[in-house]
Amino acid sequence: MISMDDIEYYLPKYLSVESQPKLFNELNDFPSNIDQRMYSVIPHGDNIIFQGDGLSDLLVINFPDKHIQAVPSMVLSNTCDIDIANKRMLEANIIYVPIIAIQKYRSLLLSVDVYSETSIESHIESIRKQRITSIFYLPPSDNISTESMVFLDRINNYSNTYLPRECISSRRLFSLSQYGHYLFLIKLSIHFTRIQEKIDRSEGLQS
Repeated sequence: MISMDDIEYYLPKYLSVESQPKLFNELNDFPSNIDQRMYSVIPHGDNIIFQGDGLSDLLVINFPDKHIQAVPSMVLSNTCDIDIANKRMLEANIIYVPIIAIQKYRSLLLSVDVYSETSIESHIESIRKQRITSIFYLPPSDNISTESMVFLDRINNYSNTYLPRECISSRRLFSLSQYGHYLFLIKLSIHFTRIQEKIDRSEGLQS
């Protein structure tokens, strides 16, 4: 378990004197404050895609099913990496995961008739408190009326230029606040970069 001293040490250094204590206090209240404080207000007309943004109608496919759907999704890509002002020899792709309503997920679990209703409700509560490493919980927001979540291992991608930036403000469902983004980064780090795999990789290839 990471301590609040560790979290304070790794707080973004670019935050203002006023913002840093506010972020620390919100993190200190975790997980009882997973609510509207997760979200921020982005000025109307801002066409930047931010890491953690919810965007409508991104194309999603779930192999081996070949059916493609346009669904609400959450951006995993780093903000700078998908900034079209950053010219690259090889164009970046936007990576994202579909947003799923928790009620729909609960109904799916109930329909398979494997888990008890009690165990399912316990699982859902763990999701709400961000305890499942592969799932990021999203409380209701102005544009997402119901509790939702994303599976961090359901990644899709497409070309950075496929999504015109002039339409972003109308397709943005939410942006994360400083607090919400920091929680998101913690969850991404835990999911993708854990080193407690208990595998000894010290030996080289045998000749």
